[in-house]
Amino acid sequence: MLKLMKYELRKTWFTKVILLALTAAAEIGFLIGLYGDRDEPMSVSVVILVLLATFGVLVIGLESILTLHRDMNTRQSYMLFMTPNSSYKILGAKVLECSISILLTGGFFFALGTLDISLVLSKTGELDRIWKMFKEMLAHITVNGRALQLDARTVGALVFQMLATWITTITTAYLADVISSALLNGKKFNGVISFLLFLALNWGLSWITDKITAPIPDMITMMFVYGGISLVFSAVMYVITAIIMEKRLSV
Repeated sequence: MLKLMKYELRKTWFTKVILLALTAAAEIGFLIGLYGDRDEPMSVSVVILVLLATFGVLVIGLESILTLHRDMNTRQSYMLFMTPNSSYKILGAKVLECSISILLTGGFFFALGTLDISLVLSKTGELDRIWKMFKEMLAHITVNGRALQLDARTVGALVFQMLATWITTITTAYLADVISSALLNGKKFNGVISFLLFLALNWGLSWITDKITAPIPDMITMMFVYGGISLVFSAVMYVITAIIMEKRLSV
């Protein structure tokens, strides 16, 4: 499994390096603008950093899906399925590599954003005041009659739900692509049908999850339950996808 994960990483490392290089360049521009009192490069760098943080995770997830699509539809990548590895291991390596990459990327941009905001507020001498105002603002926001608290449990629940939701999205996209590729390999509109199937599956799973979690009054409990249901769906999508790959691609 570890060798397969390394293989998946090698196939996607270039995009990650480009993303890291662009982030480093934007961060250097931000620091030059901040400590050189130059508003224009700082503003441009902030916009670039926000865009990179917003679309970075999306790009990583999308590339993982496209990689599977190439593995399913090109002769060279098809050789992967002729190795002495089951479809469960091949697909599992893809899911794990993508999930770890998304987690690390999201954590990296969150930490970088927190650091940059702290640097700006520290330079202006308003860090303590802004932080106090932020906590007071959160105290007045209620969810299901409860005040929103910025503590480790809330942050942990939010991160867990977001990661689980992303994994479900990726595994659902895998399933849609495998179904489309297995049945319509080489046919016209293969990609379009795969995308439409993904939208339908994703909407259906989201609708079911929302219906189950809607009656839960506690926000943190709701996020943990939402994430748990998402992981169950991910496991189901993974097994179904691996079964189809095993039947259609196993040699």
